Amino acid sequence: MHLYYLLRNRKIFSPVRLANKESISYILVGKPWASPGRRSLGPNEERYLFGEIIKMFGLLKKLSYPIGIDISDDSLKMVQLENKGRVAKLIAGFSDTCPEDIQAGGGNWQRWAIETIRQWVSTGNFKSKDVIASIPAKNVFIELMKMPKAANNNELQNTIFSKIKQKLPFESEKSNIMIKYFPTIDDNILVMATEKDVIERHLAIYEKAGLAIKTMSIWPVAIVNSYTRFFGRRQSDIESVVMLIEIEKDYTNVVISRHKNLLFARTISIGTCHQEDESAITRLIMELTSCKRQFSSVYNNFQIDRLVFLSSRTEDRELCAEIAKKLEMPAQVGDCLAAAETADPYRVSREDKNKKKITGNPIDRRDNQANWAIAFGLSLSS
Repeated sequence: MHLYYLLRNRKIFSPVRLANKESISYILVGKPWASPGRRSLGPNEERYLFGEIIKMFGLLKKLSYPIGIDISDDSLKMVQLENKGRVAKLIAGFSDTCPEDIQAGGGNWQRWAIETIRQWVSTGNFKSKDVIASIPAKNVFIELMKMPKAANNNELQNTIFSKIKQKLPFESEKSNIMIKYFPTIDDNILVMATEKDVIERHLAIYEKAGLAIKTMSIWPVAIVNSYTRFFGRRQSDIESVVMLIEIEKDYTNVVISRHKNLLFARTISIGTCHQEDESAITRLIMELTSCKRQFSSVYNNFQIDRLVFLSSRTEDRELCAEIAKKLEMPAQVGDCLAAAETADPYRVSREDKNKKKITGNPIDRRDNQANWAIAFGLSLSS
């Protein structure tokens, strides 16, 4: 009754006649309860009133993020999160490894990815078909440089290309290369380049799988998204510079950021499959040290405060501890899967709508075999 009185007598809603003169819509007009001559509502009353109004109009409906897809030469991860205010809830997720007899990037690899994605979507666990994806780290060249001086964007693109041309690990025909640059700080930029053929190959997968590609993001941004959403939420984290490390089977992704500000990124061709090779781990430590040194030489006024290992696999912890010890830096392990809210126990269907068993593995905290930082970060990119 109290709410009805407020709505009716304080004119919180103003009628608006639509094209159909029989219909009347209503819009909220400011905070009329604060008008001169009326008793001001207390903070609790205002919160209650707005809460009731919002619920009446369904504005607190759960907001599903797009599906995030992290696909590499040997694995496929697909996840969708839901916005629940300060927390993100896991809606659905699957992962699978590519069969050993399929060559990465070929036609069979595409067909495997398309059919696997179709099966996962057919379970009905995902709430939309909007997708944010990224090109695999191995297919992206990254270079940190000073912003070149140029009269216009075309000249800038040409200058950037001339600086990276000899360093590209793939064919350096400018017409077949997509180049993007991202300003950081102190007049520096991160340049990222990949082959257009690779982009088209991935777009074809999502199109033939029946998904709607919303945008193609980049893996460093996805990693930063996961860090800031789950592990960089304290006030002190906003000013901290962190080195984010994600160790995959045969490579390691490295990102240095100041909260949401991406400052440095690199992929190192050493991963968990080299864990028993002492010389390979030594090289990995040297490469990470080189990343620190390059960062310090470019950003003179900043230093890295700590390491954050973005890992969801318990078997990675020993390697993470060894790296932190050798680099002599404070470190933490950030498990995105553990940080997201899930049902308990979390399960998704292993069957499609026709009760046919699907391939791959639904996300399960108790038996997780995948790192989810990039896939989670892609879903959070909207």
